[in-house]
Amino acid sequence: MSMPQNIHITADAIIFYKYNKMLKVLLIKRKNEPFKNRYAFPGGFVDNGEVVIEACQRELKEETGLKIDIDDLRFINYYDQPDRDPRGRTITFAYAAIIAEEKLIKGSDDAETAEWVDIKDIKNLAFDHRAILKDALEVINQLCPK
Repeated sequence: MSMPQNIHITADAIIFYKYNKMLKVLLIKRKNEPFKNRYAFPGGFVDNGEVVIEACQRELKEETGLKIDIDDLRFINYYDQPDRDPRGRTITFAYAAIIAEEKLIKGSDDAETAEWVDIKDIKNLAFDHRAILKDALEVINQLCPK
């Protein structure tokens, strides 16, 4: 029988907005390791006693200043590859939303910066966030066809 392991739960927010025919997504530049100075989605660890979607909402506000109503967040998927986070076993729950207009954002807490990035310009994301982006785009395209 294997020994029990510590498993951490995180929540990530993938927030989009359309401008003309351009689709932008909200990214933060990570302030800390792992993946320091790399782009990632706003997100973080779920606190004891906290509901996952509320952690997503809280982390988004802490890292970018953006407040999204919980009813506007759509569950995308969970990501549980054992090696997805070098800090240890972490399962993340991803939620997406699309907003009508670009909102003012500012990097704070664990985020060095926060910015709206055209999805065509995204090069290198931390963790497995490229896979999360792919899944989020599928959900957003179903909600808001081109």
